[in-house]
Amino acid sequence: MLDQETLRTFIKVAESKSFSKAAENLHKTPAAISYRIKMLEENLGTQLFLRTTRTVSLTPAGNHLLERCHQWLSWIDGMPDELNQINDGVERQVNLVVNNLLYNASTAAKLLNWLHQRFPFTQFRLSRQVYMGVWDAMLHDDFQLAIGVTGSESLSNTIRLLPFGEVSWVFVLSPTHPLATRSGALTDNMLRAYPAINIEDTSLKLTKRIAWLLPGQKEIKVPDLQTKLECHLQGMGIGFLPKNLCQHYIDNGQLITKEVENKRQPSPLSLAWIHHERTGKAVREIVSLFRHNDEKITGFLTNIDRYPNLE
Repeated sequence: MLDQETLRTFIKVAESKSFSKAAENLHKTPAAISYRIKMLEENLGTQLFLRTTRTVSLTPAGNHLLERCHQWLSWIDGMPDELNQINDGVERQVNLVVNNLLYNASTAAKLLNWLHQRFPFTQFRLSRQVYMGVWDAMLHDDFQLAIGVTGSESLSNTIRLLPFGEVSWVFVLSPTHPLATRSGALTDNMLRAYPAINIEDTSLKLTKRIAWLLPGQKEIKVPDLQTKLECHLQGMGIGFLPKNLCQHYIDNGQLITKEVENKRQPSPLSLAWIHHERTGKAVREIVSLFRHNDEKITGFLTNIDRYPNLE
């Protein structure tokens, strides 16, 4: 009923809005085209075309079928290559997660574009998570690769790590903030009076982490690193930011650094991927990009400023 020839005939009539033009393009007689469309409508039990003496137009059902026909034929035409890709060890679906500390929209788009060109029949899903939310995605949400899990030791025997290095933190204030004129190291008692700007951990199953918050201190939660930076620039609150992220604003005087009693320790981050005998080709090639520091992924690493000892 819905063989390829019938589908292509239906598409040609729908697009040309004429049985005679469709017949001419398909090297068939108008009667043969008309008969095939009539049988299609009878088999489907619904009218697909509105016919007048001069024009042919689609019914709502015909419009829906036309959209589906394009999808079906595209799928059928691509199936041989898709099957070859599967036999070549390429995944049908790859889920990637990026730590908010490393997320870079331009680099994400560059990587996805390269992956799409390299593996045209693979579906790619990219997510951005915070703190333990990255591990949560790997352990509990069917993600195969994470750019920036916290730590340098795996939480699972099936997950391999490639350490990137560490993100260093600096305590920053707007020059208009009341604490900006204080000299010496700022004590917890001085800091507690002002809101901490934090990004909430997105983990759903693992224990959430709080980046920096003193007992009794007000907390303002924001969704991402860029919003946190803007809050600091506007003097809304206080806290730590990645050194590389805010160095530009420190250099031009939009932010100032302060010493505090309790410094935030550097954060080690790693590439993580599911590793077993059936690890797919796309995941392996992404890992290779990071092993070789390929220019397609270096934008993810701009906040890394302390590198692992490779000796």
